[in-house]
Amino acid sequence: MGLYKAQFISMIIMILLGIGIFVGFNMEWVSIEENTNEFFEETGLADFRIVSQKGYSAEDADKIKEISGVDDAARYISVNADVKERSGDSVTLEVTESGGVSGFMLMSGEEYNEESEDGIWLSDRYANANDVSVGDKLTFVYQGAELDGVVKGLIKSGENLVCVRDESQIMPDYSTHGFAYISPAMYEKKLGFAFYPQINVLSDMEKADFIEKADEALGETSLILTLEESASYSMAQSEIEEGKTMGLILPVLFLLIGLLTMVTTMHRLTAKEKTQIGTLKALGFKNRQILAHYTSYAFMIGIIGSALGAGLGYALAAILMSPDGMLGTYFDIPEWRLCFPIFGYYVIGGIILLLTVIGFLSVKQMLKGNAADALRPYTPKKMKSLLIERTNAFHRLSFGTRWNLRDIMRHKSRTAMSLIGILGCMMIIVCVLGMSDTMNAFLGMYYDGATNYKSRIYLSETADNEAVNRIIDEYDGDWSGSVSVQLGEKAISLDIYSVENDMVRFPDENSQFLNLTDDGALICTRISEEFGLNEGDSFTVSPYGSDDEYTLRVARVMKSVSESVAVSPAYAEETGISYTISSVYTQTDKSDIAAAEEIKSIQSKQMIIDSFDTFMELMNMMIVIFIIGAMVLGIVVLYNLGVMSYTERYREMATLKVVGFKDRKIGSLLIGQNLWVSLIGVVIGLPLGIAALDFLMKALAPEYELNLYIGPGTYIFSILLTFGMSLIVSLMVARKNRRIDMVEALKGAE
Repeated sequence: MGLYKAQFISMIIMILLGIGIFVGFNMEWVSIEENTNEFFEETGLADFRIVSQKGYSAEDADKIKEISGVDDAARYISVNADVKERSGDSVTLEVTESGGVSGFMLMSGEEYNEESEDGIWLSDRYANANDVSVGDKLTFVYQGAELDGVVKGLIKSGENLVCVRDESQIMPDYSTHGFAYISPAMYEKKLGFAFYPQINVLSDMEKADFIEKADEALGETSLILTLEESASYSMAQSEIEEGKTMGLILPVLFLLIGLLTMVTTMHRLTAKEKTQIGTLKALGFKNRQILAHYTSYAFMIGIIGSALGAGLGYALAAILMSPDGMLGTYFDIPEWRLCFPIFGYYVIGGIILLLTVIGFLSVKQMLKGNAADALRPYTPKKMKSLLIERTNAFHRLSFGTRWNLRDIMRHKSRTAMSLIGILGCMMIIVCVLGMSDTMNAFLGMYYDGATNYKSRIYLSETADNEAVNRIIDEYDGDWSGSVSVQLGEKAISLDIYSVENDMVRFPDENSQFLNLTDDGALICTRISEEFGLNEGDSFTVSPYGSDDEYTLRVARVMKSVSESVAVSPAYAEETGISYTISSVYTQTDKSDIAAAEEIKSIQSKQMIIDSFDTFMELMNMMIVIFIIGAMVLGIVVLYNLGVMSYTERYREMATLKVVGFKDRKIGSLLIGQNLWVSLIGVVIGLPLGIAALDFLMKALAPEYELNLYIGPGTYIFSILLTFGMSLIVSLMVARKNRRIDMVEALKGAE
């Protein structure tokens, strides 16, 4: 082990990396699944949501409760309200008629009281970020009305697993936005009416069965959203799927390279030990004893590498799955318990067994024949002349080039492993840096281009046309309205935009901006792909709660962060679409927009940008981790194989020294060969990195409909980093030729 410490350490590191990444990423998604499922169960996350802009009465809720198979149901409302005491702050204000349906978990303070007329149960994360304590008074402003009360308790809620303002904000910012629950008694007393646009339901029924019975009970076709369509559950599932994808791709890459390294290295080590094995046989050691001795090295490498890898995996999972870790800035859950996947034990056991078998087969090959055969030193196989060697062009090449070509062909497995190491390193670096480039390009296009306003005013549902027009004229704004419609069995948003002032733009797949036309609709890429709709095609949508149908023509396909269809007011009027204006977009700063009864809430563009900045900080942290992993992968593989190449060509280099080659010249031969392999690895690794990035974007972030973009800086940095790493490793190995003992090397074969 002392003699071959570089090889042993490199094999252990490769197994460590493979097992560590496997354990870390799989522990992440398993832990998310276990912790969020328990949290959803305890807080009563709704299985179905029945939605209507008209609102539901208590009798409607009772009709749903009476359905066989429904465990519980409650009327529910969730709106955004401003915090009067903190300028610019807002909360998602929620009311549920039953604490067991879409409720919360109390972290400190008083238990929930449905009859309390002044009680506020506030997000503990928001409270901690803003120095709010139990007993403090807060005032929420909604539709011009003030709902003031006392903070009775600090809570966490399954409905607010990821607490964001709306779909335009992807990362929580608890310093400016949180959530709060108030009782039905306080809600109805402060506003003077009881308007509940949702009935949330707990039930294990199948979707089709529940929809049929709910529509029958309510006497109309309703918009019914399932658990999978709720933001909290879908975001948790998205993280789980991302973890599964990453837990499949990266560990396979590292473990594959680790196993190939093991095969190559163990074969070379046993070949190097051939004379020693022959000596042991000559002294009377049985084959099984020699097999057990050398196989134990492979077994030990598997045990040590797996143990260290499991520790690395736990550390990686702890970084991701902790209140202060990466997911801690995203998820708001009460418990961050790490869960080791059961299948992980079988995978690790299988890896150790496979490594042991590799070691066993490597030694068994050297035990063929008698002791005299084994005592003969290992000699490389004889090589036939290459086809290129028969050409005049080959003989015009320099000696170093011809020597390296012959060595590459003689030791194909070693060369292939070096190539795979470079290729893997290059692919990972291009992929992760390209992901950053793609997201930056998306943010630039979306916020510097498509989102061309400073503030978005959300209008009250009760605002009349005169008040709405006054707001539009006063702030010189564009406006939009949305209708929830059904396309096939899919719920999508039909958005009507008036954009005379160019406040909202619609990007296409080439990051150019499309114009709304009066003869067709813009549909998002996901709808186009899912339903096979292209420019000029027609499709029909139906509003929920209505028998109306709208047949629309596809004008163009756009990029969108939500599954939506956009039309102009003129086209909406032509097709008979009934809608209400719900948002006004303006260049006026949020602080300069006066409160009014018809204004429900206001969102500034800067708040959205700030949430994306947090997201990019986390992404950059992950990029650094991946680049370090890629560099370790490349350095370990190249150094291990470089040392192996040095030992295999020991006699050849001694011969070169005897005939007058200087150490510097011999070193340049070794470095040249590595740089050749690096060049091939870079050329192949670039397109593979791009392909991997394209796959990951589609698998991990389909909702953003990203356009793949890799900047020239990424190509330059990736190439320089990979070549630089290869050159440094080559220099480290090349220095060893100064210690060649020419007499020992040339007499050893005798």
